[in-house]
Amino acid sequence: MNIFEKYLSKINELILDKKNILKLTNFDNLNNVNLEVPPEQFNFDLSTNISLILSKANKIDPKNLAMSIKDLLLKNINHFEKIEVAGPGFLNIKLSNQGISDNINDIFINKNTYGSTMSNQIYNIEFVSANPTGPMHVGHCRGAIFGDVLSNLLEFNGNKVVREYYINDYGNQIKNFVESVYLRIREIKFKEQFLPKENLYPGEYIKEIASKIIKMDKKINFDNFNECYEKLRKLSLDESMNLIKQDLKKLGISHDNFFSESELVKKDLVKKTVLELQRKNYIVEGYLDPPKGETSKNWKKIKRLIFKSTDFGDDSDRALQKNDGTWTYFANDVAYHSDKINRKFTNLINILGADHTGYIKRITAAVTALSNTRVKLECKVCQLVKLYKNGEPFKMSKRAGEFISVHDLLNEVDKDPIRFMMLNRSNDVELEFDFKKVREKSKENPVYYVQYAYARINSIIRTLNKNLNEQISVNSKLFSPNDHEEKIIRKIFEWPKIIESSAFKLEPHKIPFYLYELSTLFHSYWSKGNEDVRFKFIENGQIKRTESLIIIYLISIVIRNGMKILGVSLPEKM
Repeated sequence: MNIFEKYLSKINELILDKKNILKLTNFDNLNNVNLEVPPEQFNFDLSTNISLILSKANKIDPKNLAMSIKDLLLKNINHFEKIEVAGPGFLNIKLSNQGISDNINDIFINKNTYGSTMSNQIYNIEFVSANPTGPMHVGHCRGAIFGDVLSNLLEFNGNKVVREYYINDYGNQIKNFVESVYLRIREIKFKEQFLPKENLYPGEYIKEIASKIIKMDKKINFDNFNECYEKLRKLSLDESMNLIKQDLKKLGISHDNFFSESELVKKDLVKKTVLELQRKNYIVEGYLDPPKGETSKNWKKIKRLIFKSTDFGDDSDRALQKNDGTWTYFANDVAYHSDKINRKFTNLINILGADHTGYIKRITAAVTALSNTRVKLECKVCQLVKLYKNGEPFKMSKRAGEFISVHDLLNEVDKDPIRFMMLNRSNDVELEFDFKKVREKSKENPVYYVQYAYARINSIIRTLNKNLNEQISVNSKLFSPNDHEEKIIRKIFEWPKIIESSAFKLEPHKIPFYLYELSTLFHSYWSKGNEDVRFKFIENGQIKRTESLIIIYLISIVIRNGMKILGVSLPEKM
Protein backbone atom coordinates (compact mmCIF):
# COMPACT_ATOMS: atom_id res chain seq x y z
CA MET A 1 0.00 0.00 0.00
CA ASN A 2 1.37 3.45 -0.97
CA ILE A 3 0.85 6.71 0.93
CA PHE A 4 -2.09 7.75 -1.24
CA GLU A 5 -4.00 4.51 -0.67
CA LYS A 6 -3.04 4.43 3.02
CA TYR A 7 -4.11 7.97 3.89
CA LEU A 8 -7.16 7.99 1.63
CA SER A 9 -8.39 4.87 3.37
CA LYS A 10 -7.87 6.54 6.77
CA ILE A 11 -9.60 9.75 5.65
CA ASN A 12 -12.64 7.89 4.25
CA GLU A 13 -12.95 5.70 7.37
CA LEU A 14 -12.78 8.78 9.62
CA ILE A 15 -15.39 10.67 7.58
CA LEU A 16 -17.81 7.72 7.71
CA ASP A 17 -17.22 7.35 11.44
CA LYS A 18 -17.83 11.07 12.08
CA LYS A 19 -20.67 11.52 9.57
CA ASN A 20 -23.10 12.73 12.23
CA ILE A 21 -20.72 15.43 13.44
CA LEU A 22 -20.21 16.58 9.85
CA LYS A 23 -23.97 16.34 9.14
CA LEU A 24 -23.40 14.08 6.11
CA THR A 25 -26.01 11.58 4.88
CA ASN A 26 -25.09 10.91 1.24
CA PHE A 27 -21.91 8.98 0.42
CA ASP A 28 -22.85 7.71 -3.05
CA ASN A 29 -19.91 9.47 -4.70
CA LEU A 30 -17.25 8.68 -2.08
CA ASN A 31 -15.41 6.63 -4.73
CA ASN A 32 -14.71 9.88 -6.60
CA VAL A 33 -12.59 11.21 -3.73
CA ASN A 34 -8.92 11.52 -4.69
CA LEU A 35 -5.68 12.00 -2.83
CA GLU A 36 -3.08 13.60 -5.11
CA VAL A 37 0.22 15.43 -5.15
CA PRO A 38 -0.65 19.15 -4.93
CA PRO A 39 0.83 21.72 -7.33
CA GLU A 40 4.43 22.55 -6.44
CA GLN A 41 3.72 26.19 -5.48
CA PHE A 42 1.67 25.08 -2.44
CA ASN A 43 4.64 23.30 -0.80
CA PHE A 44 2.43 20.56 0.65
CA ASP A 45 2.70 16.78 0.46
CA LEU A 46 -0.89 15.70 -0.29
CA SER A 47 -4.12 17.21 -1.57
CA THR A 48 -7.68 15.88 -1.49
CA ASN A 49 -10.98 16.90 -3.11
CA ILE A 50 -13.11 15.20 -0.44
CA SER A 51 -14.85 18.41 0.65
CA LEU A 52 -15.86 19.24 -2.93
CA ILE A 53 -17.18 15.73 -3.59
CA LEU A 54 -19.19 15.36 -0.38
CA SER A 55 -20.50 18.94 -0.36
CA LYS A 56 -22.01 18.43 -3.80
CA ALA A 57 -23.69 15.17 -2.77
CA ASN A 58 -25.00 16.67 0.47
CA LYS A 59 -25.78 20.15 -0.92
CA ILE A 60 -23.70 22.08 1.63
CA ASP A 61 -21.02 24.76 1.34
CA PRO A 62 -17.68 23.12 0.35
CA LYS A 63 -15.47 25.59 2.23
CA ASN A 64 -17.39 25.21 5.49
CA LEU A 65 -17.23 21.43 5.12
CA ALA A 66 -13.50 21.67 4.33
CA MET A 67 -12.87 23.55 7.60
CA SER A 68 -14.75 20.91 9.59
CA ILE A 69 -12.92 18.03 7.88
CA LYS A 70 -9.59 19.81 8.39
CA ASP A 71 -10.14 19.93 12.17
CA LEU A 72 -11.12 16.25 12.26
CA LEU A 73 -8.07 15.13 10.28
CA LEU A 74 -5.62 17.09 12.42
CA LYS A 75 -7.12 15.65 15.62
CA ASN A 76 -7.28 12.03 14.47
CA ILE A 77 -4.43 11.34 12.01
CA ASN A 78 -1.14 11.94 13.78
CA HIS A 79 0.94 11.95 10.57
CA PHE A 80 -0.86 15.14 9.47
CA GLU A 81 1.00 18.18 10.80
CA LYS A 82 -0.65 21.03 8.92
CA ILE A 83 -3.71 21.40 6.65
CA GLU A 84 -4.83 24.39 4.59
CA VAL A 85 -8.03 24.96 2.67
CA ALA A 86 -7.25 26.02 -0.92
CA GLY A 87 -9.40 27.27 -3.76
CA PRO A 88 -13.06 26.20 -3.69
CA GLY A 89 -12.46 23.60 -0.97
CA PHE A 90 -9.36 21.50 -1.62
CA LEU A 91 -7.45 20.33 1.47
CA ASN A 92 -3.66 20.57 1.20
CA ILE A 93 -1.90 18.37 3.76
CA LYS A 94 1.63 18.58 5.14
CA LEU A 95 3.04 15.44 6.73
CA SER A 96 4.83 15.51 10.05
CA ASN A 97 8.47 14.54 10.28
CA GLN A 98 7.35 11.25 11.81
CA GLY A 99 4.96 10.69 8.92
CA ILE A 100 7.67 11.36 6.32
CA SER A 101 10.14 9.11 8.15
CA ASP A 102 7.67 6.22 8.51
CA ASN A 103 6.77 6.35 4.83
CA ILE A 104 10.42 6.44 3.79
CA ASN A 105 11.09 3.39 5.96
CA ASP A 106 8.20 1.60 4.24
CA ILE A 107 9.88 2.34 0.90
CA PHE A 108 13.19 0.90 2.11
CA ILE A 109 11.47 -2.26 3.38
CA ASN A 110 9.55 -2.78 0.11
CA LYS A 111 12.13 -1.29 -2.24
CA ASN A 112 11.87 -3.93 -5.02
CA THR A 113 8.12 -3.47 -5.31
CA TYR A 114 7.85 0.19 -4.38
CA GLY A 115 5.25 1.83 -6.59
CA SER A 116 3.42 -1.39 -7.39
CA THR A 117 -0.36 -1.46 -7.04
CA MET A 118 -1.25 -5.14 -6.92
CA SER A 119 -4.21 -6.02 -9.15
CA ASN A 120 -3.75 -9.77 -9.94
CA GLN A 121 -5.38 -9.79 -13.39
CA ILE A 122 -4.53 -11.93 -16.45
CA TYR A 123 -3.75 -10.12 -19.70
CA ASN A 124 -3.16 -11.18 -23.29
CA ILE A 125 -1.15 -8.47 -25.05
CA GLU A 126 -0.76 -8.88 -28.80
CA PHE A 127 2.01 -6.74 -30.21
CA VAL A 128 4.35 -6.47 -33.19
CA SER A 129 2.52 -9.08 -35.35
CA ALA A 130 4.52 -7.87 -38.35
CA ASN A 131 3.87 -9.72 -41.59
CA PRO A 132 6.47 -12.48 -42.01
CA THR A 133 7.01 -11.30 -45.58
CA GLY A 134 9.81 -8.97 -44.51
CA PRO A 135 11.88 -7.55 -41.67
CA MET A 136 10.51 -5.31 -38.95
CA HIS A 137 10.50 -1.63 -39.84
CA VAL A 138 10.82 1.40 -37.57
CA GLY A 139 7.03 1.63 -37.12
CA HIS A 140 6.97 -1.94 -35.82
CA CYS A 141 9.82 -1.02 -33.48
CA ARG A 142 7.73 1.58 -31.66
CA GLY A 143 4.81 -0.81 -31.22
CA ALA A 144 7.14 -3.61 -30.13
CA ILE A 145 8.71 -1.51 -27.38
CA PHE A 146 5.35 -0.08 -26.32
CA GLY A 147 3.90 -3.58 -25.98
CA ASP A 148 6.92 -4.93 -24.12
CA VAL A 149 7.09 -2.04 -21.64
CA LEU A 150 3.33 -2.15 -21.07
CA SER A 151 3.70 -5.88 -20.33
CA ASN A 152 6.54 -5.15 -17.87
CA LEU A 153 4.43 -2.46 -16.21
CA LEU A 154 1.40 -4.71 -15.74
CA GLU A 155 3.65 -7.52 -14.43
CA PHE A 156 5.24 -5.06 -11.97
CA ASN A 157 1.71 -4.52 -10.63
CA GLY A 158 1.31 -8.23 -9.93
CA ASN A 159 -0.59 -9.21 -13.09
CA LYS A 160 0.09 -12.23 -15.27
CA VAL A 161 0.80 -11.21 -18.87
CA VAL A 162 0.96 -13.42 -21.96
CA ARG A 163 2.93 -11.69 -24.71
CA GLU A 164 1.56 -12.83 -28.07
CA TYR A 165 2.61 -12.46 -31.69
CA TYR A 166 0.01 -13.13 -34.40
CA ILE A 167 1.75 -14.46 -37.52
CA ASN A 168 -0.11 -13.36 -40.66
CA ASP A 169 1.03 -16.40 -42.66
CA TYR A 170 -2.07 -16.88 -44.78
CA GLY A 171 -3.25 -15.30 -48.01
CA ASN A 172 -1.90 -14.10 -51.35
CA GLN A 173 0.94 -12.06 -49.83
CA ILE A 174 2.50 -15.30 -48.55
CA LYS A 175 2.40 -16.90 -51.99
CA ASN A 176 4.02 -13.75 -53.43
CA PHE A 177 6.68 -13.83 -50.72
CA VAL A 178 7.52 -17.49 -51.35
CA GLU A 179 7.65 -16.86 -55.10
CA SER A 180 10.11 -14.01 -54.45
CA VAL A 181 12.34 -16.37 -52.47
CA TYR A 182 12.02 -18.99 -55.19
CA LEU A 183 13.11 -16.58 -57.93
CA ARG A 184 16.07 -15.44 -55.80
CA ILE A 185 17.06 -19.08 -55.34
CA ARG A 186 16.92 -19.50 -59.10
CA GLU A 187 19.02 -16.37 -59.46
CA ILE A 188 21.72 -17.61 -57.05
CA LYS A 189 21.68 -21.30 -57.96
CA PHE A 190 21.09 -21.15 -61.72
CA LYS A 191 22.23 -17.56 -62.53
CA GLU A 192 18.78 -16.61 -63.76
CA GLN A 193 17.98 -12.92 -63.80
CA PHE A 194 15.57 -11.76 -61.11
CA LEU A 195 12.90 -9.70 -62.86
CA PRO A 196 10.92 -7.59 -60.36
CA LYS A 197 7.22 -7.60 -61.04
CA GLU A 198 4.08 -6.44 -59.28
CA ASN A 199 3.45 -7.97 -55.84
CA LEU A 200 6.93 -9.50 -55.52
CA TYR A 201 9.34 -8.51 -52.72
CA PRO A 202 12.59 -6.93 -53.98
CA GLY A 203 14.46 -6.38 -50.68
CA GLU A 204 18.00 -7.62 -50.04
CA TYR A 205 16.73 -9.72 -47.14
CA ILE A 206 15.03 -12.03 -49.69
CA LYS A 207 18.49 -12.89 -51.06
CA GLU A 208 19.65 -13.69 -47.51
CA ILE A 209 16.72 -16.05 -46.97
CA ALA A 210 17.30 -17.68 -50.37
CA SER A 211 21.02 -18.22 -49.64
CA LYS A 212 20.26 -19.81 -46.26
CA ILE A 213 17.73 -22.20 -47.78
CA ILE A 214 20.21 -23.27 -50.48
CA LYS A 215 22.85 -23.98 -47.81
CA MET A 216 20.43 -26.20 -45.87
CA ASP A 217 20.70 -28.84 -48.60
CA LYS A 218 17.16 -30.12 -48.05
CA LYS A 219 17.26 -31.85 -51.46
CA ILE A 220 14.46 -29.68 -52.77
CA ASN A 221 13.88 -29.74 -56.50
CA PHE A 222 13.70 -26.07 -57.54
CA ASP A 223 12.74 -26.84 -61.14
CA ASN A 224 9.01 -26.38 -60.53
CA PHE A 225 7.59 -23.74 -58.21
CA ASN A 226 4.26 -25.49 -57.58
CA GLU A 227 5.91 -28.80 -56.71
CA CYS A 228 8.31 -27.33 -54.15
CA TYR A 229 5.90 -24.68 -52.86
CA GLU A 230 4.86 -26.28 -49.55
CA LYS A 231 8.41 -27.13 -48.46
CA LEU A 232 9.71 -23.76 -49.61
CA ARG A 233 6.86 -21.96 -47.88
CA LYS A 234 7.74 -23.47 -44.51
CA LEU A 235 11.47 -22.80 -44.87
CA SER A 236 10.93 -19.23 -46.12
CA LEU A 237 8.55 -18.34 -43.30
CA ASP A 238 10.81 -19.95 -40.69
CA GLU A 239 13.80 -17.94 -41.91
CA SER A 240 11.82 -14.72 -42.10
CA MET A 241 10.49 -15.19 -38.56
CA ASN A 242 14.04 -15.96 -37.39
CA LEU A 243 15.15 -12.56 -38.75
CA ILE A 244 12.28 -10.87 -36.91
CA LYS A 245 13.01 -12.75 -33.67
CA GLN A 246 16.69 -11.80 -33.89
CA ASP A 247 15.79 -8.11 -34.18
CA LEU A 248 13.33 -8.43 -31.29
CA LYS A 249 15.98 -10.11 -29.16
CA LYS A 250 18.41 -7.27 -29.84
CA LEU A 251 15.70 -4.89 -28.62
CA GLY A 252 15.34 -6.96 -25.44
CA ILE A 253 11.92 -8.32 -26.46
CA SER A 254 10.57 -11.86 -26.36
CA HIS A 255 7.11 -13.37 -26.77
CA ASP A 256 5.42 -16.17 -24.85
CA ASN A 257 3.31 -17.33 -27.76
CA PHE A 258 3.39 -17.20 -31.56
CA PHE A 259 -0.06 -17.79 -33.05
CA SER A 260 -0.27 -18.83 -36.71
CA GLU A 261 -3.12 -17.55 -38.89
CA SER A 262 -2.70 -20.47 -41.30
CA GLU A 263 -3.08 -22.98 -38.43
CA LEU A 264 -6.26 -21.19 -37.45
CA VAL A 265 -7.62 -21.73 -40.96
CA LYS A 266 -6.41 -25.35 -41.10
CA LYS A 267 -8.24 -26.18 -37.87
CA ASP A 268 -11.43 -24.69 -39.35
CA LEU A 269 -11.71 -22.27 -36.43
CA VAL A 270 -13.14 -19.57 -38.70
CA LYS A 271 -16.11 -21.72 -39.67
CA LYS A 272 -16.70 -22.68 -36.03
CA THR A 273 -16.62 -19.02 -34.95
CA VAL A 274 -19.03 -17.99 -37.72
CA LEU A 275 -21.43 -20.75 -36.64
CA GLU A 276 -21.23 -19.50 -33.05
CA LEU A 277 -22.12 -15.96 -34.14
CA GLN A 278 -24.95 -17.32 -36.31
CA ARG A 279 -26.40 -19.15 -33.29
CA LYS A 280 -26.41 -15.80 -31.48
CA ASN A 281 -28.18 -14.15 -34.48
CA TYR A 282 -25.28 -11.76 -35.07
CA ILE A 283 -24.80 -12.77 -38.70
CA VAL A 284 -27.06 -12.22 -41.70
CA GLU A 285 -26.81 -13.24 -45.33
CA GLY A 286 -27.10 -10.18 -47.52
CA TYR A 287 -25.51 -7.51 -49.67
CA LEU A 288 -23.10 -4.70 -48.81
CA ASP A 289 -22.68 -1.29 -50.38
CA PRO A 290 -19.27 -0.60 -51.93
CA PRO A 291 -16.63 0.53 -49.44
CA LYS A 292 -15.55 4.15 -49.34
CA GLY A 293 -13.40 5.10 -52.31
CA GLU A 294 -14.74 2.34 -54.55
CA THR A 295 -17.34 3.06 -57.23
CA SER A 296 -20.43 0.94 -57.59
CA LYS A 297 -19.30 0.12 -61.15
CA ASN A 298 -16.27 -1.80 -59.81
CA TRP A 299 -18.14 -3.35 -56.91
CA LYS A 300 -19.72 -6.79 -57.28
CA LYS A 301 -22.96 -7.00 -55.34
CA ILE A 302 -22.75 -10.57 -54.11
CA LYS A 303 -24.74 -12.27 -51.41
CA ARG A 304 -22.42 -13.06 -48.50
CA LEU A 305 -22.27 -13.59 -44.75
CA ILE A 306 -22.23 -10.29 -42.87
CA PHE A 307 -21.47 -9.65 -39.21
CA LYS A 308 -23.93 -7.18 -37.64
CA SER A 309 -21.20 -5.10 -36.01
CA THR A 310 -23.39 -1.96 -35.93
CA ASP A 311 -25.30 -3.68 -33.09
CA PHE A 312 -22.11 -3.23 -31.06
CA GLY A 313 -21.12 0.33 -31.90
CA ASP A 314 -19.40 -0.06 -35.28
CA ASP A 315 -20.05 2.41 -38.13
CA SER A 316 -21.18 -0.28 -40.58
CA ASP A 317 -21.72 -4.02 -40.79
CA ARG A 318 -18.74 -6.10 -41.93
CA ALA A 319 -18.30 -8.76 -44.58
CA LEU A 320 -16.99 -12.14 -43.50
CA GLN A 321 -16.63 -13.43 -47.07
CA LYS A 322 -14.84 -12.18 -50.15
CA ASN A 323 -16.36 -12.16 -53.64
CA ASP A 324 -15.12 -15.72 -54.24
CA GLY A 325 -16.71 -17.01 -51.02
CA THR A 326 -13.46 -17.39 -49.08
CA TRP A 327 -13.06 -15.83 -45.64
CA THR A 328 -11.99 -12.22 -45.29
CA TYR A 329 -9.01 -11.19 -43.20
CA PHE A 330 -11.53 -9.83 -40.71
CA ALA A 331 -13.23 -13.23 -40.41
CA ASN A 332 -9.87 -14.83 -39.62
CA ASP A 333 -9.19 -12.14 -37.03
CA VAL A 334 -12.59 -12.68 -35.40
CA ALA A 335 -11.77 -16.38 -35.10
CA TYR A 336 -8.39 -15.53 -33.60
CA HIS A 337 -10.02 -13.38 -30.92
CA SER A 338 -12.56 -16.10 -30.29
CA ASP A 339 -9.64 -18.40 -29.56
CA LYS A 340 -8.26 -15.85 -27.08
CA ILE A 341 -11.62 -15.81 -25.31
CA ASN A 342 -11.71 -19.63 -25.26
CA ARG A 343 -8.27 -19.54 -23.62
CA LYS A 344 -10.00 -17.77 -20.70
CA PHE A 345 -8.47 -14.32 -21.16
CA THR A 346 -10.72 -11.55 -19.89
CA ASN A 347 -8.35 -8.64 -20.58
CA LEU A 348 -7.18 -8.30 -24.18
CA ILE A 349 -4.86 -5.56 -25.40
CA ASN A 350 -3.89 -5.13 -29.07
CA ILE A 351 -1.02 -2.83 -30.03
CA LEU A 352 -1.68 -1.61 -33.56
CA GLY A 353 0.16 0.37 -36.22
CA ALA A 354 -0.88 3.81 -37.42
CA ASP A 355 -2.73 2.34 -40.43
CA HIS A 356 -5.07 0.23 -38.27
CA THR A 357 -7.09 2.97 -36.58
CA GLY A 358 -10.17 2.20 -38.67
CA TYR A 359 -10.02 -1.45 -37.66
CA ILE A 360 -10.62 -0.92 -33.93
CA LYS A 361 -14.41 -0.58 -33.86
CA ARG A 362 -15.09 -3.74 -35.85
CA ILE A 363 -12.79 -6.05 -33.86
CA THR A 364 -14.02 -4.54 -30.58
CA ALA A 365 -17.58 -5.24 -31.74
CA ALA A 366 -16.64 -8.85 -32.52
CA VAL A 367 -15.09 -9.43 -29.07
CA THR A 368 -18.16 -7.92 -27.38
CA ALA A 369 -20.47 -10.21 -29.39
CA LEU A 370 -18.40 -13.35 -28.83
CA SER A 371 -17.95 -12.82 -25.09
CA ASN A 372 -21.36 -11.38 -24.24
CA THR A 373 -19.50 -8.26 -22.95
CA ARG A 374 -17.47 -10.40 -20.46
CA VAL A 375 -14.14 -9.72 -22.17
CA LYS A 376 -12.60 -6.29 -22.43
CA LEU A 377 -10.55 -5.43 -25.52
CA GLU A 378 -8.44 -2.29 -25.62
CA CYS A 379 -6.55 -1.21 -28.71
CA LYS A 380 -3.60 1.18 -28.58
CA VAL A 381 -2.40 2.71 -31.83
CA CYS A 382 1.27 3.66 -32.18
CA GLN A 383 1.73 6.53 -34.60
CA LEU A 384 4.57 6.95 -37.08
CA VAL A 385 8.25 7.47 -36.25
CA LYS A 386 10.27 10.07 -38.13
CA LEU A 387 14.05 9.76 -38.10
CA TYR A 388 16.23 12.85 -37.90
CA LYS A 389 19.93 13.64 -37.74
CA ASN A 390 21.19 17.18 -37.15
CA GLY A 391 17.65 18.45 -37.65
CA GLU A 392 17.33 16.85 -41.11
CA PRO A 393 15.34 13.76 -42.13
CA PHE A 394 17.69 10.79 -41.91
CA LYS A 395 17.75 8.11 -44.61
CA MET A 396 19.35 4.76 -43.98
CA SER A 397 20.24 1.85 -46.23
CA LYS A 398 16.70 0.52 -46.60
CA ARG A 399 17.99 -3.04 -46.66
CA ALA A 400 14.37 -4.11 -46.48
CA GLY A 401 13.41 -2.46 -49.73
CA GLU A 402 10.76 0.23 -49.34
CA PHE A 403 11.21 0.97 -45.64
CA ILE A 404 13.85 1.45 -42.96
CA SER A 405 14.32 -1.74 -40.95
CA VAL A 406 14.92 -2.24 -37.24
CA HIS A 407 18.14 -3.99 -38.26
CA ASP A 408 19.37 -0.74 -39.82
CA LEU A 409 18.30 1.22 -36.75
CA LEU A 410 20.18 -1.11 -34.40
CA ASN A 411 23.31 -0.70 -36.49
CA GLU A 412 23.16 3.03 -35.78
CA VAL A 413 22.30 3.11 -32.07
CA ASP A 414 22.04 0.73 -29.08
CA LYS A 415 18.80 -0.67 -27.69
CA ASP A 416 18.77 1.50 -24.54
CA PRO A 417 18.24 4.86 -26.24
CA ILE A 418 15.88 3.23 -28.74
CA ARG A 419 13.68 1.78 -25.97
CA PHE A 420 13.71 4.96 -23.89
CA MET A 421 13.14 7.40 -26.75
CA MET A 422 10.40 5.33 -28.42
CA LEU A 423 8.42 5.97 -25.24
CA ASN A 424 9.29 9.64 -24.99
CA ARG A 425 5.97 10.64 -26.50
CA SER A 426 2.45 9.41 -26.05
CA ASN A 427 1.74 6.52 -28.44
CA ASP A 428 -1.04 8.42 -30.23
CA VAL A 429 1.20 11.22 -31.55
CA GLU A 430 3.99 11.09 -34.12
CA LEU A 431 7.46 10.64 -32.67
CA GLU A 432 10.67 12.27 -33.88
CA PHE A 433 13.76 10.16 -33.25
CA ASP A 434 16.90 12.31 -33.47
CA PHE A 435 20.17 10.37 -33.79
CA LYS A 436 22.21 13.37 -32.74
CA LYS A 437 20.23 13.83 -29.53
CA VAL A 438 20.47 10.18 -28.41
CA ARG A 439 24.26 10.30 -28.73
CA GLU A 440 24.68 13.50 -26.72
CA LYS A 441 26.05 13.34 -23.19
CA SER A 442 23.88 16.14 -21.89
CA LYS A 443 20.54 17.02 -20.36
CA GLU A 444 19.12 17.10 -23.89
CA ASN A 445 19.45 13.31 -24.04
CA PRO A 446 16.88 11.97 -21.52
CA VAL A 447 18.15 8.39 -21.36
CA TYR A 448 21.73 9.54 -20.76
CA TYR A 449 20.56 11.98 -18.09
CA VAL A 450 18.74 9.25 -16.13
CA GLN A 451 21.58 6.73 -16.51
CA TYR A 452 24.08 9.39 -15.47
CA ALA A 453 22.07 10.14 -12.31
CA TYR A 454 22.27 6.47 -11.33
CA ALA A 455 25.99 6.30 -12.17
CA ARG A 456 26.63 9.38 -10.00
CA ILE A 457 24.76 7.78 -7.11
CA ASN A 458 26.88 4.65 -7.50
CA SER A 459 30.03 6.77 -7.48
CA ILE A 460 28.99 8.28 -4.12
CA ILE A 461 28.20 4.82 -2.73
CA ARG A 462 31.58 3.44 -3.85
CA THR A 463 33.38 6.39 -2.19
CA LEU A 464 31.56 5.61 1.07
CA ASN A 465 32.27 1.85 0.75
CA LYS A 466 28.56 1.17 0.97
CA ASN A 467 26.10 -0.98 -0.97
CA LEU A 468 22.87 0.21 -2.56
CA ASN A 469 21.26 -3.14 -1.72
CA GLU A 470 21.85 -2.81 2.03
CA GLN A 471 18.88 -2.14 4.26
CA ILE A 472 18.84 1.31 5.87
CA SER A 473 16.30 3.16 7.99
CA VAL A 474 15.38 6.68 9.02
CA ASN A 475 15.38 7.94 12.59
CA SER A 476 12.66 10.61 12.67
CA LYS A 477 14.26 12.38 15.64
CA LEU A 478 17.49 12.90 13.69
CA PHE A 479 15.98 13.40 10.24
CA SER A 480 15.78 17.05 9.19
CA PRO A 481 15.49 17.48 5.39
CA ASN A 482 16.07 20.91 3.82
CA ASP A 483 13.73 22.46 1.25
CA HIS A 484 15.46 20.82 -1.72
CA GLU A 485 15.37 17.41 -0.04
CA GLU A 486 11.69 17.82 0.83
CA LYS A 487 11.01 18.53 -2.85
CA ILE A 488 12.79 15.31 -3.85
CA ILE A 489 10.93 13.32 -1.18
CA ARG A 490 7.59 14.56 -2.50
CA LYS A 491 8.67 13.47 -5.98
CA ILE A 492 9.61 10.05 -4.61
CA PHE A 493 6.21 9.75 -2.91
CA GLU A 494 4.57 10.54 -6.27
CA TRP A 495 6.02 7.40 -7.92
CA PRO A 496 3.10 5.04 -7.04
CA LYS A 497 0.71 7.55 -8.62
CA ILE A 498 2.74 7.47 -11.83
CA ILE A 499 2.64 3.67 -11.88
CA GLU A 500 -1.07 3.59 -11.09
CA SER A 501 -1.97 6.10 -13.81
CA SER A 502 0.36 4.53 -16.40
CA ALA A 503 -1.14 1.08 -15.85
CA PHE A 504 -4.78 2.16 -15.62
CA LYS A 505 -4.62 4.34 -18.75
CA LEU A 506 -2.14 2.06 -20.58
CA GLU A 507 0.25 4.99 -20.93
CA PRO A 508 3.80 3.78 -20.16
CA HIS A 509 5.30 7.01 -21.62
CA LYS A 510 4.62 8.65 -18.25
CA ILE A 511 7.44 6.61 -16.70
CA PRO A 512 10.39 8.02 -18.73
CA PHE A 513 8.95 11.53 -18.24
CA TYR A 514 8.87 11.04 -14.48
CA LEU A 515 12.37 9.49 -14.35
CA TYR A 516 13.77 12.43 -16.28
CA GLU A 517 12.14 14.90 -13.85
CA LEU A 518 13.47 12.97 -10.85
CA SER A 519 16.96 12.84 -12.36
CA THR A 520 16.83 16.59 -12.99
CA LEU A 521 16.07 17.14 -9.29
CA PHE A 522 18.99 14.90 -8.35
CA HIS A 523 21.50 16.63 -10.66
CA SER A 524 20.38 19.99 -9.29
CA TYR A 525 20.79 18.61 -5.75
CA TRP A 526 24.30 17.42 -6.62
CA SER A 527 25.25 20.76 -8.20
CA LYS A 528 24.26 22.65 -5.05
CA GLY A 529 27.21 21.01 -3.30
CA ASN A 530 29.57 22.45 -5.89
CA GLU A 531 28.06 25.90 -5.45
CA ASP A 532 27.80 25.90 -1.65
CA VAL A 533 30.04 23.86 0.65
CA ARG A 534 27.12 23.44 3.10
CA PHE A 535 25.41 21.15 0.59
CA LYS A 536 28.38 18.93 -0.27
CA PHE A 537 27.61 15.22 -0.10
CA ILE A 538 30.99 13.93 1.02
CA GLU A 539 33.74 15.38 3.19
CA ASN A 540 36.93 13.47 4.08
CA GLY A 541 35.44 10.24 2.70
CA GLN A 542 32.34 10.51 4.92
CA ILE A 543 28.76 11.48 4.18
CA LYS A 544 28.28 15.00 5.42
CA ARG A 545 24.56 14.76 6.15
CA THR A 546 22.54 11.61 6.85
CA GLU A 547 19.69 13.19 4.89
CA SER A 548 21.81 13.16 1.72
CA LEU A 549 22.43 9.43 2.04
CA ILE A 550 18.72 8.74 2.54
CA ILE A 551 17.84 10.85 -0.51
CA ILE A 552 20.24 9.08 -2.86
CA TYR A 553 19.07 5.66 -1.65
CA LEU A 554 15.48 6.68 -2.35
CA ILE A 555 16.33 7.98 -5.82
CA SER A 556 18.27 4.81 -6.67
CA ILE A 557 15.28 2.63 -5.71
CA VAL A 558 12.87 4.50 -7.98
CA ILE A 559 15.28 4.80 -10.93
CA ARG A 560 16.09 1.09 -10.68
CA ASN A 561 12.42 0.06 -10.59
CA GLY A 562 11.51 2.47 -13.38
CA MET A 563 14.31 1.47 -15.74
CA LYS A 564 13.59 -2.21 -15.13
CA ILE A 565 10.03 -1.59 -16.35
CA LEU A 566 11.41 0.24 -19.41
CA GLY A 567 13.91 -2.56 -20.07
CA VAL A 568 16.81 -0.08 -20.11
CA SER A 569 20.17 -0.92 -18.52
CA LEU A 570 21.69 1.02 -15.64
CA PRO A 571 25.48 1.34 -15.87
CA GLU A 572 27.20 1.88 -12.52
CA LYS A 573 29.95 3.88 -14.18
CA MET A 574 29.81 6.36 -17.09
